Amino acid sequence: MNPANITLRQLRYLVALADTLHFGRAASACHVSQPSLSAQIQQLEEMLGSTLVERTKHRVLLTPAGEDAVERARAILGQVDDLSQAVRASGRPLSGALRMGVIPTSGPYLLPRVLPALRAAYPELKLYLREDLTERLLDRLRAGDLDVGLLALPVTEPGVEMLPVYTEPFLVALPRGHRLDNADAVEEGELADEKLLLLEDGHCFRDQALDVCALSGAQAGDGFAGTSLATLVEMVAGGLGLTLLPALAAPSLAANDQIGLRRFAEPAPTRTMALVWRRGSPRSGDIRRLADVIIKHLPEGAQAVR
Repeated sequence: MNPANITLRQLRYLVALADTLHFGRAASACHVSQPSLSAQIQQLEEMLGSTLVERTKHRVLLTPAGEDAVERARAILGQVDDLSQAVRASGRPLSGALRMGVIPTSGPYLLPRVLPALRAAYPELKLYLREDLTERLLDRLRAGDLDVGLLALPVTEPGVEMLPVYTEPFLVALPRGHRLDNADAVEEGELADEKLLLLEDGHCFRDQALDVCALSGAQAGDGFAGTSLATLVEMVAGGLGLTLLPALAAPSLAANDQIGLRRFAEPAPTRTMALVWRRGSPRSGDIRRLADVIIKHLPEGAQAVR
């Protein structure tokens, strides 16, 4: 068979199979019967002259050729989707679907303030949100599953553009009665030998907190790691140590009488949040408009970069 006859449908079926590693679930995700999906995958293999999928009674695995094909299929489908969105949105800024990834230490605290204004300004926009860790969001951005990510800098991913949007300081969350509870501001050196509670590996906020540990002499809490900022706050309330919170998250997370919040003395440690997208994306103009809306409606505690 001629490889030139490969269809986008076959590529979508292959990607769905790679995501699920199960013919039945892949067929369900593509809204087709399992025999139909299986036949299309087999036809794709015949066109390419290579086995893409290792089939057994109990599992489905991609061959090395299959893994390469899936990566290329994701790129092709992403480009086709970019083309479709660019044509639909021509002349209508921020309209149609926009798939945005956010990290869990930012999205829940920023977006409730921004989304109502975004809907009012661009009523034809359909914003789809995905919350995940930075590396997984970058994987999806690279694969074309996302159009843009709101991530903490630095981002070292090649082939992307970045637009810094805002900075926010870190605050110290401590249990009531702690020796620093009445301090106007905390000097970094005052955290020396304190136990600093951190998020699990994979959270960029963990790495930023570890940088503060290195500068202040604080000790990372051995044996304790939170799955979320809310978990860390509960651990602080239980007297297990201190933690850091980004300024936008702090008011809602520490809104109880067991937790005290203290700012750092200047220059305070901060983080910078940026919008990140694939270089050459036709949604570049829309993403810059999105940045303008975010900046215009930043909650108290954040400072616009531009």
